[in-house]
Amino acid sequence: MAIKQLSIFIENREGTLVTVTDAIARAGVDIRAMSVADTQDFGIFRLIVTDIEKAKAELEDSNCFVSITNVVGVAVNDEPGSLAKVIRILADNNINIDYMYAFITVSRKYAYVVLRVEDNAVAEKILTENGIRLVTEDDIVGM
Repeated sequence: MAIKQLSIFIENREGTLVTVTDAIARAGVDIRAMSVADTQDFGIFRLIVTDIEKAKAELEDSNCFVSITNVVGVAVNDEPGSLAKVIRILADNNINIDYMYAFITVSRKYAYVVLRVEDNAVAEKILTENGIRLVTEDDIVGM
């Protein structure tokens, strides 16, 4: 049930984000979530998009270095303590989070969190068993 994330290696210089966002626009793909982690010389632009294959193809045609990573998408109730519950469940089951980022939609019912963990299947099983709603690729497209 993991969702797919694009990871794009970008040089930390003027215009590189333009190249990436223009390519995604040309592909006709919507961005649902994003995160940028950078150092002095380069960065990783992580994206959840509505059509991963179209976006990847257009990015590669634009000479971008891009990969697809499976991540866990979690829908948490939009109320205090909901994220803490998810993090506690994973910690109690010895699942380390490599990184995470959140995104919102027009729904006020849920906030959405993207988690990168070592074993998606184990994390998904434990979260589901604990009543946590997972996000699917179909959910991403329908947002």
